[in-house]
Amino acid sequence: MTERRFAPWLFAVFALLALMLPQPLQAAPPEGDDVLVYSWNSNVGPLNPHTYSPSQMFAQAMVYEPLVRYQADGTIAPWLATSWKISEDGKEYTFTLRKDVTFSDGQPFNAEAVKKNFDTILLNHKNHDWLELVNQLHAVEEAGGQAVTVIDDHTVKLTLKAPYYPILQELALIRPDRFLSPAAFPESGDTAQGIKAPIGTGPWKLVEIVKGEYDVFERNDAYWGKKPAMKYLVVKVIPDSNARAVAFDTGEIDLIYGAGGHGGGQLGLDTFQRYQQMGNVEASVSPPLATRAMALNTKRFPTNDLVVRRAILHAVNKPAMVEHIFLGVESQADTLFAPSMPYCDLGLAPYDFDPAEAEALLDKAGWTLAKDAEYRTKDGKELALELCFVGNDALQKSVAEVIQGDLKRIGIKVSLVGEESDSFYTRQMNGEFGIIFGETWGPPYDPHSFCSSMRVPSHADYQAQLGLPMKAEIDEKIGQVLVTVDEKERADLYRDILTTLHEQAVYLPLTYMTSIMVHRPELKGASFGPTQQEIPFESMEKK
Repeated sequence: MTERRFAPWLFAVFALLALMLPQPLQAAPPEGDDVLVYSWNSNVGPLNPHTYSPSQMFAQAMVYEPLVRYQADGTIAPWLATSWKISEDGKEYTFTLRKDVTFSDGQPFNAEAVKKNFDTILLNHKNHDWLELVNQLHAVEEAGGQAVTVIDDHTVKLTLKAPYYPILQELALIRPDRFLSPAAFPESGDTAQGIKAPIGTGPWKLVEIVKGEYDVFERNDAYWGKKPAMKYLVVKVIPDSNARAVAFDTGEIDLIYGAGGHGGGQLGLDTFQRYQQMGNVEASVSPPLATRAMALNTKRFPTNDLVVRRAILHAVNKPAMVEHIFLGVESQADTLFAPSMPYCDLGLAPYDFDPAEAEALLDKAGWTLAKDAEYRTKDGKELALELCFVGNDALQKSVAEVIQGDLKRIGIKVSLVGEESDSFYTRQMNGEFGIIFGETWGPPYDPHSFCSSMRVPSHADYQAQLGLPMKAEIDEKIGQVLVTVDEKERADLYRDILTTLHEQAVYLPLTYMTSIMVHRPELKGASFGPTQQEIPFESMEKK
């Protein structure tokens, strides 16, 4: 998932944090049978629970915990809250907190700690306006009310402006509604300015950062729940997927886990296939977790033309892409959300691969291809657009090149623009793209959180939809679907929203994304997490 990117000063905080954390006696991470070694593309970041990049979500989930937790079967389970009561009007949620929980620094987890964390989140509500729960709480404060009320030491009440149905799903998210020790807050109380140290209630503690090399997590022996089987988790910084495979082959790392694909992925899919064929390695694929999709800019020439957008969707050979690039590890996607997501099994007709239909659409709309010309024109303008991707992500680059070739065959000129990730995300937010890579976020975000974020320029979706004549109507329906208490009305609204976006050809769905996992048989307890951002290291051990 790609959430909003913030503040270059966070990197400065990261550097300061590295100095504050305990430093190693020797320039090497711990080793031995009680050490699990994983790898990631970068250091895990400052791990401020209330901010975003450069903190890595899987690591934030190791240190910080939610009131409630999303389960693999789609249900919500008690976690730091043991139970909750909902008022008749659906606007008040009163949570009973666990009494046996402390932060890893010994500070008590109680209602005051919950309020302190929510207060700093609401202070910086504009940083989180993609998340409707924060908007609901802030609206109460803005009207002079109290969104978070301490009832007693172990009881806290959240008050919403409206009966927001996905509140429990959003309280289960990895960020920003998780809890930092009060002692780790800055003197200002505003965690947007940084934190003293990453101290949560979770099963792991971040104890060492060596920038560009590794991070070390230690088991939290004071953890209230089942403690991790391993004493340490070392996360080595390995930016390249090929180098990661070499590290696994030589025994330097114990586990490869995450999205497949060269560059930005954990492992090249061709290498993953090799591991699948080896008898001494466990290699597995998760169920579909989210959708890999391209967003088409409805406000910018030439994708502001619905005919052009529909022609593009018919022209891209997704079956060949799934076979030759994704090697069958990811399956073909025909809608923005998988039908297995709540409210998303709508029976929408897919845009089948049909280049003849794509050409017929363009011909009928007046996009002509002159003799000996490579690309179509209309009213003196060439049918040309920019396709933007993360430049060092080899999987995105391969997909982009296939799309470029497919569209050239029907007379559309595609210029590929590969950039650093920060520049790429800036393009997503400011609309400087014709077509751009994106992805949904999977459970527990889809479809409500993802749709909610469409109303603000935090991702490519807002800009991609801005040229639609019914954009205001879509946003209004999103606002309604999030607060209606009528189940039929909610289903009807989602049908209207998703059918409109589908018929308007705003998205080119590519594949349903999966995670892959590779490890040796002696690593026991390895399994996939309930979401694509959570890795269940706690249950893993070497035997």
